[in-house]
Amino acid sequence: MLKNINMTYTLITRSIVIYFLVFILLRIMGKRQIGEMQPFELVITLIIADLATIPMAETALPLVHGIIPIVTLAIIHFALTFLSMKSLFFRKLINGKPIIVVNPNGVDYEALRKLNMNFNDLMENLRGCGYFNLEEVLYAIMQTNGTLTVLPRAPYAPLNANNAKINVEPSSLPIILISEGKPVKENLKLAKLEQSFLDEQIKNAKLNPDDVIFAQINSQGKMYIQPKNESFVVIETNYKGEGNW
Repeated sequence: MLKNINMTYTLITRSIVIYFLVFILLRIMGKRQIGEMQPFELVITLIIADLATIPMAETALPLVHGIIPIVTLAIIHFALTFLSMKSLFFRKLINGKPIIVVNPNGVDYEALRKLNMNFNDLMENLRGCGYFNLEEVLYAIMQTNGTLTVLPRAPYAPLNANNAKINVEPSSLPIILISEGKPVKENLKLAKLEQSFLDEQIKNAKLNPDDVIFAQINSQGKMYIQPKNESFVVIETNYKGEGNW
């Protein structure tokens, strides 16, 4: 019985150590999603995930023997990333380069063959970008991480304010002032706002402060307020921030 308890304790401890080690390393390696990774990043991530399971279950294996390969792979990742940042040649060597699969003359069949793609694969990717007809596409480029980017022909390009000659407000990044019902003090300080300003706007919106779970404001003073069980409210305030937070 005591042996089983010790074994359980050992497994739990190993799992916790390996989990936090892998978590920290992946955080340091970056926040890319699987589909955004370069080939070498994906390979290293998959191997790390596989290696991490071994010391969790194999109690006969010293824990350090499981940690060393994981840390070694992380170091390899940092070295490859550093070299790819410093050398264009090395970047092309390990990442490859974008390939044009559709040009003004149509589909580049040889480029598709190099990528081991067929027309069905190409059309699926184009539909994912919002284009269902090849005639709408001027260029389609397969990026090194496997995503397809499209430059449409002029008649099929999305209409924007510049094309329509419409004057619009400058874009700005909103800043969150309330999250999960609690004021975000560092953001209030960053926007040079006081709690009293926040309370006043909630009062102007005829809302109970205790019911507000989210609020944000942009540099033009437009404020979005979301109560817990009611529809959101958008109000105009006299706040004029720089929007450079």
